[in-house]
Order: sequence, then C-alpha cells, then structure tokens
Amino acid sequence: MPLVAFGLDGHLSCSTLQPTLSFPREQSLRSVEAMLNNAKIIVFVATTDAAKSRAFYEWVLGLAPTSEDEFSIVLDANGVELRIQKVQTLAPQPHTQLGWSVISLEEVVRALRAKGVVFESYPSMQQSALGIWTAPSGAKVAWFKDPDGNLLSLTQPTTHR
Repeated sequence: MPLVAFGLDGHLSCSTLQPTLSFPREQSLRSVEAMLNNAKIIVFVATTDAAKSRAFYEWVLGLAPTSEDEFSIVLDANGVELRIQKVQTLAPQPHTQLGWSVISLEEVVRALRAKGVVFESYPSMQQSALGIWTAPSGAKVAWFKDPDGNLLSLTQPTTHR
C-alpha cells in the first residue's frame, strides 16, 4: 500500500508498505474516516448583510430558519444545516459556493426568475435563453448569485438520485 507524506523539511516522500503491516496511526486514521463518513455535513456561506441574506435564503429560496445569533443564521436545507456566517468583509469567489440537485431545472429556474432571481450568463458557454447550460454528461446547470455575490448553482443530473 503506498504511503505518501510530507517530511519535516516540507518535501514529499513516498514509500510502499506491505499490506500485512498495521500501524496504530493507520487504524486511527481509518477510525476518523469512518466517523466523518457517518457524520452529517454542514455547509457554510458568508454574508455582510444578515437581514438581506436571511430574506433571500428564507423567502426567495424557501429554506426554513432554525436559529440565529450574533455569529450566523442557521437554515434547514432538506436536512442539511446551512450556516450563513456573519462577516465584516467578503470577497465573492468566481466558483460555485453552494448548489442544489433538482429534478426539473427549467421549472425551478422559471420559479426563481419570477421571484426576481437573475441567472448568470457566461459568453464562453452555450446556455439556453433561461441561462441553462448542458454539460457533456447531459447534466443541466444554471448559476445565480445571492445578495453578497456568492455563486450558487442548480443542477439537474442525467439521473436523479
């Protein structure tokens, strides 16, 4: 089994261990992996305007708030905890921060457009009039931004799980 590690000098080293060897550290790492594999994930985005962000996620996107304090707004996203962190400054990133898998992308896009959501248009991508791009896999994707400029996406996979 290959073992890759960074040494104290910062260099990458690689060695091969016999599969029959067992080290307490390896067992410990497997235990952590098992714990995280069975743990519910929590997702985060950030906001500089909590009131505007809460209104968007709650009233436009339809997520149910579960709590709010001086640090964050917590919403339920179909059983996944979404924590909107309250920050002083935010530099929105050009890649997707949060996304949803939907059954009918066109229907969701139309409903969100009716609520005032503007979908992103990318000149380098062939998108429909609704802003939907079809990936080589056949999945359909549309992007939009929250009030803070966080890029969000909706995906209709080729087969829905």
